[in-house]
Amino acid sequence: MTAGNNDDYEEVLDNVNTHSRPSELKITDMRFADITGAPMHCILMKIYTNQGLVGYGEIRDGGCREYALFLKSRILGENPCQIDKLFRRIKQFGGQARQGGGVSGIEIALWDLAGKAYNIPVYQMLGGKFRDKIRIYCDTDISGKPDGKKMGKALQKRIEKGFTFLKMDLGIGQLKNIPGALNAPTGLIDERREIKSKGYKHYADQSLQAKAYKNRAYDVENIAHPFTGIHITEKGLDILEEYVADVRSVIGYEIPLAVDHIGHISLGNCIKLGKRLEKYNIAWVEDMLPWQYSEQYARLNKAINIPVCTGEDIYLKENFQPLMEAGGVSIIHPDLLTSGGILENKKIGDMAQDYGVAMAVHMAESPIACMAAVHSTAATENFLVLEYHSADIPWWDDIITGLPEPLVNGGFIEVPDKSGLGIESLNDEVIEEHLHPQIPGLWEPTEEWNRSFSHDRLWS
Repeated sequence: MTAGNNDDYEEVLDNVNTHSRPSELKITDMRFADITGAPMHCILMKIYTNQGLVGYGEIRDGGCREYALFLKSRILGENPCQIDKLFRRIKQFGGQARQGGGVSGIEIALWDLAGKAYNIPVYQMLGGKFRDKIRIYCDTDISGKPDGKKMGKALQKRIEKGFTFLKMDLGIGQLKNIPGALNAPTGLIDERREIKSKGYKHYADQSLQAKAYKNRAYDVENIAHPFTGIHITEKGLDILEEYVADVRSVIGYEIPLAVDHIGHISLGNCIKLGKRLEKYNIAWVEDMLPWQYSEQYARLNKAINIPVCTGEDIYLKENFQPLMEAGGVSIIHPDLLTSGGILENKKIGDMAQDYGVAMAVHMAESPIACMAAVHSTAATENFLVLEYHSADIPWWDDIITGLPEPLVNGGFIEVPDKSGLGIESLNDEVIEEHLHPQIPGLWEPTEEWNRSFSHDRLWS
């Protein structure tokens, strides 16, 4: 080759993506970092490859890394660009709520790797985007004694930052210390409160007595709504209605306001509360009942003139369908880290659209899960709004590099055109400062999971 031709060759290489050979890409490792205060316990994931590309994923807030580690041996040596093939291989090992986190987190990392390998943003691989920016709803908490005026002022500060959609908690948690606000068998509420308090207090204690506390708290937390025996009295309903009226007196009636964390109460109680809230233009009432009770949701949806919303704990498209067929919801609310990941979440939205149902998306995790949701919802036509729970966490944006800061600007996130999720790298210094005290390792080796095996076929 002559010198001139060599110069031409180098010039061509400068304009060609030679970073990856997608057909030869192989998964080589999976590692984790657990952080707290983001605001939840978040489990960050890296999937490594033989070409130096690293894909970023995340396990659902409050879950555990073992949900993904169990799947490591089933994807090692595979090409991460074969996303659907690998998803179909591992999806049998996912489940509802946090149990969906392993499959979903891996799926997100595979999309990130495929986008990086082909130098294309994830949304483009989903068929393109319906919008250039994603509307964010800001979930807001206050500390201390429940106070509607105080909550209204906190929400007003969100409005001043540009947020165009809001959410707050409203439910029996605000009534537990008010005599006459709740009705239950004598001593039941105090007993439940004490059991849960002891269980959480002994979280780090590994003694048998502490484990007994935690197991008892687990049992109490897992009593479904129809079986708790807790009801809201008329006094309690008056207090909750006054709370919402006070909030609206501060923020006005023009901005959407959703409510969540109603508490484990019966369908009849949910209907009573819903009717009290109708006059306050509530954007939706969220997770009033366990999502599995499709017929109860249908009765609720017909009984109140407020959009009914659920779905953050539902895994896979087929488990949303009974709610759709029953007419149980006006808005579905999946979390990508439970629903099955980026593509499955789009499929869920597309199915809901066929039933005339909108899709909001739950997200209380790190910027990794957030950006996965941004790409998925950008490509989903009936998308309404994405949750954001970290407005008061000053270091949340700093977990990642390569995207604008703040990531949420004026109540929206711009859909990036960078490859994969758009995240260039994770900031290990920031992550190390916020490691979970009981799970302190930073990207430590996980070789002990490399050879896990079982005969996984579901038929003979």
